[in-house]
Amino acid sequence: MMTTNLSRRAFVSSLAALIASRYFSNAFAQMSSKELADAARAEAQHEGDAPDQVLALARLSPSLKPSAVRLAMQKVADWELPRTQPYFNQDWTYAALYTGFMAASSAIPESRYRDAMLGMGSKFDWKLGPRAEHADDQCIGQTYLQLFSQFHDSKMIAPLRSQFDSILALPVAADDKLPWWWCDALFMAPPVWTGLAKATGEPKYLDFVHREWWRTSARLYDPEEHLFYRDASFLPLREANGKKVFWSRGNGWVMAGLVRVLDDMPKSDPDRARYLEQFKQMSAAILPLQGEDGLWRSGLLDPASYTLPEVSGSSFFTYALCWGVNHGVLDKKQYRPAVERAWKGLLQHIYQDGRLGSIQQVGAGPAHFKPTSSYVYGVGAFLLAGSEVVKIEQRQ
Repeated sequence: MMTTNLSRRAFVSSLAALIASRYFSNAFAQMSSKELADAARAEAQHEGDAPDQVLALARLSPSLKPSAVRLAMQKVADWELPRTQPYFNQDWTYAALYTGFMAASSAIPESRYRDAMLGMGSKFDWKLGPRAEHADDQCIGQTYLQLFSQFHDSKMIAPLRSQFDSILALPVAADDKLPWWWCDALFMAPPVWTGLAKATGEPKYLDFVHREWWRTSARLYDPEEHLFYRDASFLPLREANGKKVFWSRGNGWVMAGLVRVLDDMPKSDPDRARYLEQFKQMSAAILPLQGEDGLWRSGLLDPASYTLPEVSGSSFFTYALCWGVNHGVLDKKQYRPAVERAWKGLLQHIYQDGRLGSIQQVGAGPAHFKPTSSYVYGVGAFLLAGSEVVKIEQRQ
């Protein structure tokens, strides 16, 4: 009997490896020269990599019990931290990862991740990136503000506050020079502005968000599809099936940005209802686009053109939908099953060593990638998702 069981396991393992190998080959063949170049550049910048080999997957429970969720989060976080800590920088790619480490620090809980963020902030003297008005270089401020909320050390937000005050003194940008002209920016910058408003009690920072968020929405939000174009250049573009081009990660950035803005916005704010309405519209739009595996493809309206599910966008969607369920914003009966499927799907892309795969390399729209591709911002998104999923049983 033992021999038979071992033979069956060996056969199943061999079959799985064969299927994975073919899956890998198909995904690799789909990648264009530009996509391969983008992946190579990302590896050179220590943002992640995509090994050309078939790796063994982890066996993790898809249960939403807190202990199971924490186990998956810690496996991924413990793999990522030592790989990336020597290369910590102020770029948006890493700034998104930092938000995940902060979320994991509280959700697991595990102080090592928070301590690493304290070291990172001190290393950079609590300064933002070099481009003062660029949303990407403001994203790191989210982590500074979270640390400030715990330690109440004014030096953690003093450079940020000074820089934002300088921006507020500038003339309002023209409509053809929006500061947040691409949808990713709605994750990068607005939560920093709303977080600073909460930390200081100064409404002027929140007023800036109200003005610029809705100017960006007027430019990029499709009122029929209830999804965001990545930027204005995408408005006339169409997928292979003739449908509009809406990028999974781009819309994931927006939904995660909405969640983080709403978390710090006073419930009494008269504009809050507009953000909630947009959040509900986007949630309803992505729900029927969820794949059978629980995840979303890189091109939301043309899943047939993209072989692999895209884990960074899917993680942001999971984070946002679960936040909506946990806060009573979304109907539990309608959206909890989607969260369950999504979390189960995400776990299918965690490897035995803790690598989180199927993450699209840095780009500006839907693209192809390898099953093993793992990048820092995608790990950050996964940890954010876990930080909400871990609460779902307790909120019911």
